[in-house]
Amino acid sequence: MTITFKRVSYGLGAEVQGVDLRKPLADADVATIRQGWLEHNILLFRDQDITPEQHIAFSARFGKLDDHDKLYKYRHPEHAEIFIVTTRPKADGSPSDTRETGVNWHSDMSYTLKPATGSLLYCVEIPEVGGDTMFSNTYLAYDTLSEGMKKLIDPLWAVHSYAYAIHDTEKGRNPEVAKAHIDANPPVMQPMVRIHPETGRKALYVSEGATTQIVGMTPDESNGILQYLFRHSVIPEYTYRHPWRPRDLVMWDNRCTMHKALRDRLPGAIRHMHRTTILGEPCGKPLV
Repeated sequence: MTITFKRVSYGLGAEVQGVDLRKPLADADVATIRQGWLEHNILLFRDQDITPEQHIAFSARFGKLDDHDKLYKYRHPEHAEIFIVTTRPKADGSPSDTRETGVNWHSDMSYTLKPATGSLLYCVEIPEVGGDTMFSNTYLAYDTLSEGMKKLIDPLWAVHSYAYAIHDTEKGRNPEVAKAHIDANPPVMQPMVRIHPETGRKALYVSEGATTQIVGMTPDESNGILQYLFRHSVIPEYTYRHPWRPRDLVMWDNRCTMHKALRDRLPGAIRHMHRTTILGEPCGKPLV
């Protein structure tokens, strides 16, 4: 098997060619894919007609997987390692609880003490038009800051809040549902500049979807800095917009990227995805 990587944008991302995820991979092939992942931040595998079991098996080659115990309502009924993100209505006809999942820029699970290392999203069904996902390279976002801004934010921490992450979604607007999720995910502090444990590179680690305030500053002081960093981190040159096709699998590194699901679907359009989540190492601190 010859594995090659074809860049999909200037900012980040590569398509992996020469891999059939239905078949077990040799350790050397997994190592090649991992090195490509570290280099390109996100990897695209096209035309992978895989089962949930094969999705899980491939994902587990890169680390221990989340069983989504805090998101148990949204797990695959037969596979706890798969989190279902869908616009398909429930059996009783009511709207899906995950139809608005990830609609703001974010890094998965940054509002926890052990944010996700990586995520692998598999496209089961996608609308004829829309349903794209945007990705941003937060290495580039940090590297292109002025030296003065780097010096300012390098030692700082910021608050990441699940309550804020869902504030403008249906889940966030339902007080009972929101409270249950917030109780299970209290706010935490994260470094504003995260050092990648494998590459040693620095990445900007704030997001409009979860970061609320810089620790040690007033809301007015931190808001100006955060709003600038939010805008800077997603300028077009640092981003890639992925137009999904059925049987696409995309894996991304949450330690150096952000992403968002676009609200660009026609009414009634079905976007049905399966996600596995690679558990991460300690990063955050409790908010005291």
